[in-house]
Amino acid sequence: MPVCALSLALVFQSQGQEQQEQGTEQRSFHHSFVQPAVFQAAGPKPLDQTHISIQTTVDAFRAALGDPNNGNNPTATTGRREINWDGGNPAIIATTPPVTPFVTFLNTRGGQFTTPGAGLSQAAPSGLALLFNNPTYANIFSTFSPSRLFTPVGSNITEGSFFLPGSNGAVPATVRGFGAVFTDVDQQDGRGHGKKRGNGEEREDREASTLIEYFGTDNKVLFSGIVPASPGDASLSFFGIVFDKPLIARVRITTGNTAPGPDDNEKHDIVMMDDFIYGEPVSTTMK
Repeated sequence: MPVCALSLALVFQSQGQEQQEQGTEQRSFHHSFVQPAVFQAAGPKPLDQTHISIQTTVDAFRAALGDPNNGNNPTATTGRREINWDGGNPAIIATTPPVTPFVTFLNTRGGQFTTPGAGLSQAAPSGLALLFNNPTYANIFSTFSPSRLFTPVGSNITEGSFFLPGSNGAVPATVRGFGAVFTDVDQQDGRGHGKKRGNGEEREDREASTLIEYFGTDNKVLFSGIVPASPGDASLSFFGIVFDKPLIARVRITTGNTAPGPDDNEKHDIVMMDDFIYGEPVSTTMK
């Protein structure tokens, strides 16, 4: 495996957001391609849907991927795809049973998602409280797009793979970029805001709480980025990258430092996901 090199990240910060200077480390693992543009932001719980601290960064990421948002169009060749987990208009608040693979958007938007846990679910914060039998979950998470969030059950790992829309998973694809919204990322970019005890003394937790790893068609890591944190319950965070070519075949998302269920505290950083935004999938045989 080649020696890792620190990437030169191009960071877009929204005006007035409470972005922390947290020493975020992004790593690229290949030296033969142009570094991607990196978009990241974090901020406090939104006052309402018109005062969301990460909105400017998310919109800049969308613009970098290009218009239009193709929705379920099976013939699109440019632009982007988005999944907001909300079930259309009006939004649905019902909780879906855990399932893996999660193929709801496989044929329509070219995204398939799996977890090593029991499955993946969509739920409003109130539904998360019931799904994980933890009443505190109804209040410590917020949505970027109302009304549901996305989460693995029995794990904190979500794997995403890309396919040509309309092929029902028969044609593997790659995308130029992928980004995701997260809620309640508390730990400070792997530095930890609390302490762990080890060998009779306190030490800082150096494990990343929440990160996205990007893989190429050769199954090697292209890039790894730690999602920025914002202190306090129900905060929102965003992390995404855009390459100049469709290089990303799959992503692995780690949400928090433990599977959902326990209380969110200094020991357990419990994190949920909201919108996924990614470039239009391109067949690996057509590039």
